[in-house]
Parts: sequence; structure tokens; C-alpha cells
Amino acid sequence: MQYIQTKYLSPTNTKGSRIKAWTSYGNQSLTISWDYSLNGEENHAKAAMKLAEELSWFGQYVCGGSNDGCVFVMKDKSDTYTACEVFEVAA
Repeated sequence: MQYIQTKYLSPTNTKGSRIKAWTSYGNQSLTISWDYSLNGEENHAKAAMKLAEELSWFGQYVCGGSNDGCVFVMKDKSDTYTACEVFEVAA
């Protein structure tokens, strides 16, 4: 199963705070600037959603925490839980 993982990247001397998102196989990634109008979870979801859209991975996603970020997996149609739903990428 493919998943999208995200990680917060601290600011440097030349770049502000960022979120990096990548696929479980590591062959696709993107990095977005931190959006200060959003909270932490929303910034991670925004990065994951942009990558999912770029890859045409359509569906509903749920999120779980990892040691240094978040992991987003596509929700199976038969799953009935909704508490963790984060975003949907529509075709």
C-alpha cells in the first residue's frame, strides 16, 4: 500500500519553515512553504494533498502521527470511521 509521509523542516539562513511530503517508495516528493494562517496539522495535510493531487491519487485520506511528522493513507471504501478524515482528492 502506498502512503504519503510528511515532515516539518526547520528554517535555515536562506529558507523559511517548510513541510516536505514524499511517497512511501520515496520516488516522488515536494516541499511547500509553511502557511502561517494554518495550524501544524493543516500544513501537513496541505502538503500531502498537493502531492496526492500531483500523483492523481484520488480518494479520502486519513492521518496518523509518526516520530517526526504525519503519515497519510487512502481510506478504503469499506471503512466506516470518520474521526480522522483529513482531506479528499477528487477526480
